[in-house]
Amino acid sequence: MATRGGHLGKPARPKPQRLLSILPPAPSFHIVGVIYLSFKKGGSKKVRNRKETNKLRRVFFVTFLTFLLTIFFSIISQLVIKGIGSLALSFLFLLFVIFIGIAFDIVGTAAAAASIAPLNAKAAKRVSGAKKGVFLVQNADLVSNICNDVVGDIAGVVSGVIGAYIIFQLALRGGLAEAYLSVFLTGLVAALTVGGKAIGKTMAINRSDIIILLVGKVLTQIEIFFSLNKRSLNKR
Repeated sequence: MATRGGHLGKPARPKPQRLLSILPPAPSFHIVGVIYLSFKKGGSKKVRNRKETNKLRRVFFVTFLTFLLTIFFSIISQLVIKGIGSLALSFLFLLFVIFIGIAFDIVGTAAAAASIAPLNAKAAKRVSGAKKGVFLVQNADLVSNICNDVVGDIAGVVSGVIGAYIIFQLALRGGLAEAYLSVFLTGLVAALTVGGKAIGKTMAINRSDIIILLVGKVLTQIEIFFSLNKRSLNKR
Protein backbone atom coordinates (compact mmCIF):
# COMPACT_ATOMS: atom_id res chain seq x y z
CA MET A 1 0.00 0.00 0.00
CA ALA A 2 1.49 3.34 -1.05
CA THR A 3 1.91 6.28 1.24
CA ARG A 4 2.08 10.00 0.39
CA GLY A 5 5.82 9.80 -0.20
CA GLY A 6 5.32 7.01 -2.66
CA HIS A 7 6.94 4.46 -0.43
CA LEU A 8 5.36 1.32 0.68
CA GLY A 9 4.37 1.29 4.30
CA LYS A 10 6.05 -0.99 6.75
CA PRO A 11 4.03 -4.03 7.53
CA ALA A 12 2.47 -3.97 10.95
CA ARG A 13 4.33 -6.11 13.45
CA PRO A 14 2.39 -8.50 15.57
CA LYS A 15 1.65 -7.14 18.98
CA PRO A 16 3.62 -8.85 21.74
CA GLN A 17 1.45 -11.19 23.70
CA ARG A 18 2.11 -11.85 27.35
CA LEU A 19 2.55 -15.52 28.01
CA LEU A 20 1.00 -15.31 31.47
CA SER A 21 -2.16 -13.74 30.03
CA ILE A 22 -2.52 -16.50 27.46
CA LEU A 23 -1.74 -19.52 29.64
CA PRO A 24 -4.18 -20.59 32.36
CA PRO A 25 -3.11 -19.84 35.91
CA ALA A 26 -0.70 -22.32 37.34
CA PRO A 27 -2.47 -24.67 39.74
CA SER A 28 0.58 -25.16 41.97
CA PHE A 29 -0.55 -22.84 44.76
CA HIS A 30 -4.02 -24.32 44.66
CA ILE A 31 -2.65 -27.84 44.93
CA VAL A 32 -0.39 -26.86 47.80
CA GLY A 33 -3.32 -25.24 49.58
CA VAL A 34 -5.50 -28.33 49.14
CA ILE A 35 -2.70 -30.58 50.43
CA TYR A 36 -2.15 -28.29 53.43
CA LEU A 37 -5.84 -28.21 54.30
CA SER A 38 -6.11 -31.97 53.96
CA PHE A 39 -3.16 -32.47 56.32
CA LYS A 40 -4.63 -29.92 58.68
CA LYS A 41 -7.99 -31.66 58.71
CA GLY A 42 -6.30 -34.99 59.23
CA GLY A 43 -4.28 -33.56 62.13
CA SER A 44 -7.36 -32.05 63.72
CA LYS A 45 -9.13 -35.41 63.44
CA LYS A 46 -6.18 -37.10 65.14
CA VAL A 47 -6.21 -34.53 67.93
CA ARG A 48 -9.98 -34.90 68.28
CA ASN A 49 -9.72 -38.69 68.43
CA ARG A 50 -6.96 -38.42 71.00
CA LYS A 51 -9.09 -36.14 73.17
CA GLU A 52 -12.05 -38.49 72.92
CA THR A 53 -9.82 -41.43 73.87
CA ASN A 54 -8.52 -39.52 76.90
CA LYS A 55 -12.09 -38.69 77.93
CA LEU A 56 -13.11 -42.34 77.69
CA ARG A 57 -10.09 -43.41 79.71
CA ARG A 58 -10.93 -40.81 82.33
CA VAL A 59 -14.55 -42.02 82.48
CA PHE A 60 -13.49 -45.65 82.93
CA PHE A 61 -10.90 -44.66 85.54
CA VAL A 62 -13.37 -42.59 87.55
CA THR A 63 -16.00 -45.34 87.34
CA PHE A 64 -13.58 -48.02 88.51
CA LEU A 65 -12.21 -45.76 91.24
CA THR A 66 -15.72 -45.01 92.48
CA PHE A 67 -16.51 -48.72 92.59
CA LEU A 68 -13.43 -49.55 94.64
CA LEU A 69 -13.70 -46.60 97.00
CA THR A 70 -17.40 -47.19 97.63
CA ILE A 71 -16.77 -50.81 98.63
CA PHE A 72 -13.78 -49.81 100.77
CA PHE A 73 -15.54 -47.03 102.69
CA SER A 74 -18.70 -49.09 103.10
CA ILE A 75 -16.72 -51.85 104.80
CA ILE A 76 -14.82 -49.30 106.92
CA SER A 77 -18.04 -47.59 107.98
CA GLN A 78 -19.62 -50.90 108.99
CA LEU A 79 -16.57 -51.82 111.06
CA VAL A 80 -16.52 -48.39 112.70
CA ILE A 81 -20.18 -48.31 113.68
CA LYS A 82 -20.01 -51.89 114.94
CA GLY A 83 -16.97 -50.95 116.99
CA ILE A 84 -18.71 -47.86 118.35
CA GLY A 85 -21.79 -49.74 119.52
CA SER A 86 -23.53 -46.60 120.76
CA LEU A 87 -26.38 -45.23 118.65
CA ALA A 88 -25.54 -41.66 119.64
CA LEU A 89 -21.94 -41.98 118.43
CA SER A 90 -23.16 -43.72 115.28
CA PHE A 91 -25.46 -40.78 114.61
CA LEU A 92 -22.54 -38.34 115.07
CA PHE A 93 -20.48 -40.40 112.64
CA LEU A 94 -23.38 -40.21 110.20
CA LEU A 95 -23.43 -36.41 110.47
CA PHE A 96 -19.67 -36.34 109.87
CA VAL A 97 -20.01 -38.37 106.65
CA ILE A 98 -22.80 -36.08 105.42
CA PHE A 99 -20.62 -33.05 106.17
CA ILE A 100 -17.73 -34.55 104.17
CA GLY A 101 -20.00 -35.03 101.16
CA ILE A 102 -21.25 -31.44 101.39
CA ALA A 103 -17.72 -30.04 101.79
CA PHE A 104 -16.41 -31.82 98.69
CA ASP A 105 -19.48 -30.75 96.74
CA ILE A 106 -18.65 -27.14 97.63
CA VAL A 107 -15.06 -27.58 96.42
CA GLY A 108 -16.14 -29.11 93.11
CA THR A 109 -18.68 -26.37 92.44
CA ALA A 110 -16.22 -23.63 93.40
CA ALA A 111 -13.57 -25.05 91.04
CA ALA A 112 -16.05 -24.88 88.16
CA ALA A 113 -17.24 -21.36 89.04
CA ALA A 114 -13.94 -19.69 89.98
CA SER A 115 -12.10 -17.34 87.61
CA ILE A 116 -8.42 -17.96 87.00
CA ALA A 117 -7.30 -14.32 86.59
CA PRO A 118 -7.32 -13.35 90.33
CA LEU A 119 -5.56 -16.59 91.23
CA ASN A 120 -2.89 -15.95 88.59
CA ALA A 121 -2.31 -12.49 90.04
CA LYS A 122 -1.95 -13.92 93.54
CA ALA A 123 0.34 -16.68 92.27
CA ALA A 124 2.57 -14.00 90.69
CA LYS A 125 2.78 -12.36 94.12
CA ARG A 126 3.63 -15.78 95.63
CA VAL A 127 0.55 -15.95 97.80
CA SER A 128 0.35 -19.27 99.60
CA GLY A 129 -2.02 -21.71 97.91
CA ALA A 130 -2.50 -19.62 94.77
CA LYS A 131 -0.58 -22.02 92.49
CA LYS A 132 -2.62 -24.97 93.73
CA GLY A 133 -5.75 -22.90 93.18
CA VAL A 134 -4.73 -22.20 89.58
CA PHE A 135 -4.18 -25.91 89.07
CA LEU A 136 -7.63 -26.70 90.46
CA VAL A 137 -9.33 -24.16 88.18
CA GLN A 138 -7.39 -25.32 85.12
CA ASN A 139 -8.58 -28.88 85.80
CA ALA A 140 -12.05 -27.88 86.93
CA ASP A 141 -13.78 -30.66 85.00
CA LEU A 142 -11.73 -33.37 86.69
CA VAL A 143 -11.93 -31.70 90.12
CA SER A 144 -15.71 -31.30 89.95
CA ASN A 145 -16.07 -34.86 88.69
CA ILE A 146 -14.07 -36.28 91.60
CA CYS A 147 -15.49 -34.01 94.29
CA ASN A 148 -19.13 -33.86 93.21
CA ASP A 149 -19.58 -37.30 91.71
CA VAL A 150 -17.02 -39.68 93.19
CA VAL A 151 -16.79 -38.39 96.76
CA GLY A 152 -20.42 -37.23 96.77
CA ASP A 153 -21.73 -40.63 95.70
CA ILE A 154 -19.45 -42.42 98.15
CA ALA A 155 -20.63 -40.18 100.98
CA GLY A 156 -24.23 -40.86 99.98
CA VAL A 157 -23.71 -44.62 99.96
CA VAL A 158 -21.81 -44.63 103.26
CA SER A 159 -24.40 -42.41 104.95
CA GLY A 160 -27.09 -44.78 103.68
CA VAL A 161 -25.23 -47.75 105.16
CA ILE A 162 -24.84 -46.02 108.51
CA GLY A 163 -28.47 -44.90 108.51
CA ALA A 164 -29.61 -48.45 107.69
CA TYR A 165 -27.53 -49.82 110.54
CA ILE A 166 -29.01 -47.33 113.00
CA ILE A 167 -32.54 -48.10 111.77
CA PHE A 168 -31.83 -51.84 112.10
CA GLN A 169 -30.65 -51.40 115.68
CA LEU A 170 -33.77 -49.38 116.45
CA ALA A 171 -35.97 -52.05 114.88
CA LEU A 172 -34.37 -54.74 117.04
CA ARG A 173 -35.41 -52.85 120.13
CA GLY A 174 -39.01 -52.89 118.94
CA GLY A 175 -41.73 -50.51 119.93
CA LEU A 176 -43.71 -47.86 118.10
CA ALA A 177 -41.40 -45.04 119.16
CA GLU A 178 -38.39 -46.73 117.56
CA ALA A 179 -40.30 -47.21 114.30
CA TYR A 180 -41.23 -43.55 114.15
CA LEU A 181 -37.65 -42.63 115.01
CA SER A 182 -36.29 -44.75 112.15
CA VAL A 183 -38.64 -43.03 109.67
CA PHE A 184 -37.63 -39.65 111.07
CA LEU A 185 -33.95 -40.57 110.74
CA THR A 186 -34.36 -41.51 107.06
CA GLY A 187 -36.00 -38.19 106.27
CA LEU A 188 -33.40 -36.30 108.30
CA VAL A 189 -30.48 -37.85 106.40
CA ALA A 190 -32.05 -36.98 103.04
CA ALA A 191 -32.94 -33.44 104.16
CA LEU A 192 -29.46 -32.74 105.54
CA THR A 193 -27.78 -34.05 102.40
CA VAL A 194 -29.96 -32.20 99.88
CA GLY A 195 -30.32 -29.01 101.91
CA GLY A 196 -26.66 -28.88 102.84
CA LYS A 197 -25.57 -29.27 99.20
CA ALA A 198 -28.03 -26.59 98.09
CA ILE A 199 -26.66 -24.10 100.61
CA GLY A 200 -23.10 -25.17 99.78
CA LYS A 201 -23.57 -24.63 96.03
CA THR A 202 -24.84 -21.09 96.61
CA MET A 203 -21.87 -20.30 98.83
CA ALA A 204 -19.46 -21.93 96.37
CA ILE A 205 -20.72 -19.83 93.45
CA ASN A 206 -20.68 -16.54 95.35
CA ARG A 207 -17.29 -17.08 97.04
CA SER A 208 -15.57 -19.43 94.62
CA ASP A 209 -12.20 -17.62 94.54
CA ILE A 210 -11.91 -17.54 98.33
CA ILE A 211 -12.83 -21.22 98.64
CA ILE A 212 -10.37 -22.33 95.96
CA LEU A 213 -7.59 -20.28 97.53
CA LEU A 214 -8.36 -21.85 100.93
CA VAL A 215 -8.30 -25.34 99.42
CA GLY A 216 -5.02 -24.47 97.69
CA LYS A 217 -3.52 -23.46 101.04
CA VAL A 218 -4.64 -26.75 102.59
CA LEU A 219 -3.14 -28.74 99.70
CA THR A 220 0.10 -26.76 99.98
CA GLN A 221 0.39 -27.52 103.68
CA ILE A 222 -0.31 -31.19 103.05
CA GLU A 223 2.38 -31.27 100.37
CA ILE A 224 4.87 -29.54 102.70
CA PHE A 225 4.04 -32.01 105.47
CA PHE A 226 4.62 -35.06 103.29
CA SER A 227 7.79 -33.61 101.75
CA LEU A 228 9.23 -32.96 105.22
CA ASN A 229 8.41 -36.49 106.33
CA LYS A 230 9.98 -37.87 103.16
CA ARG A 231 13.16 -35.90 103.79
CA SER A 232 13.34 -37.12 107.38
CA LEU A 233 12.93 -40.73 106.23
CA ASN A 234 15.65 -40.32 103.62
CA LYS A 235 18.02 -38.91 106.23
CA ARG A 236 17.49 -41.97 108.37
